[in-house]
Amino acid sequence: MTKKEQKAMQVTDQEMVKNEAYERTRERQCLVPRTDIYATEDMIVIIADIPGVAPESLDITLEKRILSIDAYNSSSERNDFEIAYSEYIPGDYHRKFNLSDEIDLDKIQAVVSDGVLELRLPKAEEVKLKKIPIKAG
Repeated sequence: MTKKEQKAMQVTDQEMVKNEAYERTRERQCLVPRTDIYATEDMIVIIADIPGVAPESLDITLEKRILSIDAYNSSSERNDFEIAYSEYIPGDYHRKFNLSDEIDLDKIQAVVSDGVLELRLPKAEEVKLKKIPIKAG
C-alpha cells in the first residue's frame, strides 16, 4: 500500500469522555459522539452518531440551558466469529451543549434512526432575521 493510500485510509480515534465530577455506575467506556452542527435561518440542527443505541436507551435532558445527551449502547457482541479488525468501539455516549438565548427551549425536537440522532433546535422568534419593507417616498 502506498503512503498516499495509507493516509487516505487513516481514521481518527474516538474521543473518550473526560472524567467529570461524577462516577459512572456502568463498567463500560464512555465516548463523545461525533457530531455535525448545521445552522439555518430558522434553526440549529445537531447530528450525532450513536451506533448501536436503541431509542429507549437514549436520554436527552435540558437543565439551565445545558442540553445533555446520554446514550446507552445495547448492541451485543457477536460470538459466531472472530474479529480480524475492528474500528467500532462499543460503549456508551455522553455529550453536553450549552444553549444560547437564541434557542426556543420549548420547541426542541429529537429523532433517532439507524444510529444517528438528529436534534432540531428552533431559534426564538425574537432572534430571527426580520426584513424591513422599504417604501419609495
